[in-house]
Amino acid sequence: MKKILLVLPLAASVAACQMTPQDQAAATGGVAGAALGAAVSKDGDRLEGAALGAAAGTVAGALIGKASQPGQCRYRDAYGREYIAPC
Repeated sequence: MKKILLVLPLAASVAACQMTPQDQAAATGGVAGAALGAAVSKDGDRLEGAALGAAAGTVAGALIGKASQPGQCRYRDAYGREYIAPC
């Protein structure tokens, strides 16, 4: 379990290179939520606490990332280019 908690932030930071700011906020929230969930859980429930924390952190991170530009959404065209337009 400790190895997973050490590898997750590294994997998220590498994957963040191709993600939008909202995706990055969701990934960061998920990693932080997993770490916090595992830290506050009992010894036998660390995996469940990490999973619940990751889910809650991902949702919170996505909402926070989306709120940075109210009324604007990020889209990708057929070539993978991102652009911002009204939702």
